[in-house]
Amino acid sequence: MLENPVLQRELLVNLRMPRAFGLLLIYQLLLAAMVYLAWPSNTLDLTEATSSNRQLVDLVFLGQFVLASLMAPSFTAGAISGEKERETYEMLLASPIRPESIVSGKLIAALTHLALLVFASLPIVMLCLPLGGVSFYEVIAAYVALISSILAFGMISVACGSFFPRTSSSLVVSYLLILPLALIGVLSWLGMSDYGETRFKLAVTVVPGLAIAIATVLFYIVSARMLYPSDMGSGGKEVVDLETENENAVGLVINRDQFPDRLFAPPIRDTLMPDGINPIYDKELRSEIFGQGTLMLRMAIQISMMVAMILMAVCLFMYQTLAPWYFCYVVLFNVLVGPVFSAGSVTGERERQTLDLLLTTIITPWQILSGKLISGLRVSSVLTAFLLWPPFLAFIMPSGYWENWPSFVCYLVIFALTCLTTATLALFCSTIHRKTSSSLITTYAVILLLYLAPPAVAMFAQEYFPERFSKTALTAMTVTSPFSANLNIPLNPENLSSPSATVTTRYDYVFQDFWHFAAYVAVTLLINAVLFGVMTWLFYNRWRVANDGPTRTPEAELPIPV
Repeated sequence: MLENPVLQRELLVNLRMPRAFGLLLIYQLLLAAMVYLAWPSNTLDLTEATSSNRQLVDLVFLGQFVLASLMAPSFTAGAISGEKERETYEMLLASPIRPESIVSGKLIAALTHLALLVFASLPIVMLCLPLGGVSFYEVIAAYVALISSILAFGMISVACGSFFPRTSSSLVVSYLLILPLALIGVLSWLGMSDYGETRFKLAVTVVPGLAIAIATVLFYIVSARMLYPSDMGSGGKEVVDLETENENAVGLVINRDQFPDRLFAPPIRDTLMPDGINPIYDKELRSEIFGQGTLMLRMAIQISMMVAMILMAVCLFMYQTLAPWYFCYVVLFNVLVGPVFSAGSVTGERERQTLDLLLTTIITPWQILSGKLISGLRVSSVLTAFLLWPPFLAFIMPSGYWENWPSFVCYLVIFALTCLTTATLALFCSTIHRKTSSSLITTYAVILLLYLAPPAVAMFAQEYFPERFSKTALTAMTVTSPFSANLNIPLNPENLSSPSATVTTRYDYVFQDFWHFAAYVAVTLLINAVLFGVMTWLFYNRWRVANDGPTRTPEAELPIPV
């Protein structure tokens, strides 16, 4: 292990990058600010243990757990797929390094930086121990569970990278697999808050055991794939034959000639392109998106539908007041999948060294941007729309949702705006970056700041500073988040479907918080307009420089006499 060249090289590259120091600083400042703001203002009493003290420790731990779950795929998803993208995968396999050494070196090097962030936060957590309500051993158990979860999440991402040729595909599938596990972990930790001893035993025995079992099985699977690689010959397998892939596929099969598959995967064109069609849109939709096969699409659809079945039963039929949370799940799925189909639109042209050639054609910047945006938006919106059939099923059934049709219209508008925003933001990041991986990570970071950070800040302020901020001010903080927009739309099927509720009462109840929805729509449309305007300006200037050079006259084209 100490003489592993893969581990040594990856550690030097990862830990010496400027972003490693910047991320560590931001992470520490964020946790320190959280503890400082939530620190009780009254006199410290070491003999009294209040529930707020335990709540503060749980908040710090769960915050780290969620952040680690979100960052683990970004560190490990490109460990093997990045070698394929850089066309160094075959050279690595041809070296005398054993596959087990390659996988362990990649995994440990990728998780070292994340483990450094977690251990660096331990002194901040220890500051909360004098407040009482939690013991030193509970903190140690929480960190054991956290480190074990990071190991399992990292190995899942490395395994996804071995199955996909692109980091973007492995990153999305990693999130789809990890986030449900992370949600189960958060709910289990909060649900067992009153059973401290049982939670302690599970954290030091069951959680590490499951994590080690998952990591071990995936480790040997990835090592076996590298020992007998089926994806050798990157040049010959750059384009995947979809018919051959469907013959060997297990589970869902995508048929491009049938509905609804043709909505996001139209058939390959075997005729000339008609006049008046945007060539960029036709090319992106028919060939570029599916050039690496449909494995990522099939896994995304199957995983999302399996989770949707459970949430449909709980949120739409068993506890109907939780219906907004199902639409939050739909938004979350689009947030994960949507950027993948647009984050490489322009960076892919740079990586293939075809951007300058594209800019010198007679295709206008508007056609280039609109074609790339609509093609990626069409695929992501259709894939996400598969999750909307359960709400429509609940809507047409006699379950009390029919009276809330204005709320359902608002949910659909939020869904459409989320699809548009994720695609536009990914295209914008693709325009300003040079690598697809950087564009995708930047897109997820901006989405995190726009969609998840405002509700988290509002919940923190409401919990620890209820007297400083009114409910209206806290709600106004979250106008950029579709999750808050869904949760602020009133929906109470039991009250609204009762015979005593008149039509006027129903409509007053539905639209009493309509201002938040209207503010979200206005802010989202403004953000999309600004992003698309900046992209058009950038492309127009570059396009003018590339095409508006000195006008060549027919005389200038004649050969110069010697």
